[in-house]
Amino acid sequence: MRLQFIGCGDAFGSGGRFNTCFHVHGAGGNFLIDCGASSLVAMKRLGIDRNAIDLVLLTHFHLDHFGGVPFFVLDAQLVTRRTRPLTIAGPPGLPGWYDRLLAATFPGDRKLSFELNLRELTIGAQNRVGELAITPFHVRHDDKAGPCLAHRIELEGKVICYSGDTEWTDSLLEAARGADLFICECYMFDKVVRAHLSLSTLREKLPATGAKRVILTHMSEDMLSRLPEIEFETADDAKVISL
Repeated sequence: MRLQFIGCGDAFGSGGRFNTCFHVHGAGGNFLIDCGASSLVAMKRLGIDRNAIDLVLLTHFHLDHFGGVPFFVLDAQLVTRRTRPLTIAGPPGLPGWYDRLLAATFPGDRKLSFELNLRELTIGAQNRVGELAITPFHVRHDDKAGPCLAHRIELEGKVICYSGDTEWTDSLLEAARGADLFICECYMFDKVVRAHLSLSTLREKLPATGAKRVILTHMSEDMLSRLPEIEFETADDAKVISL
């Protein structure tokens, strides 16, 4: 199983990076974690087979994590001529957010050539989606954009945790406990800000998760300008890791 960072940037494209989107591909699943507004461009640049993706797993409804969904769906209908079913899974309220976003980006009635399943996940419980076991945890970001989630994903005997966007909350300890890979947002270097994490906080908190490997993502210009001072592994667009 491998994970590729299609995009690891923040909402503002800091460092010229694409919006958040990770691609996980293995014997038991082929799926995206988040699909930010620029994700289709990045997927095409990397030559990713979009029709092979069975699931788009969302953490919240800010457009740098969710805004690429209409482009992905319409590309599937009109360009790749998808026929296999596609599941989009995410926080409660997903169907309404999906309908509003599609109406805002591509107005009009559309009949898709494939089955589209919108799956609202139960927070705090294990949800089975195909071969995946997904446990969402409520985190602290911006609930005006729906409940914001971290995901603990179990597949092929491995555990991947992604923090989503959040300031520190102890729910991350449970979400990432003993994970084989913990992808954690880290927006600022020293400054503690609302709704996001800083390296100064993570230096204190991350050891308690017991995660085997930690990769920092969603970094601002403040973080990117100080990469040589960061002791944790950091994400890059197109970076591939094996699990």
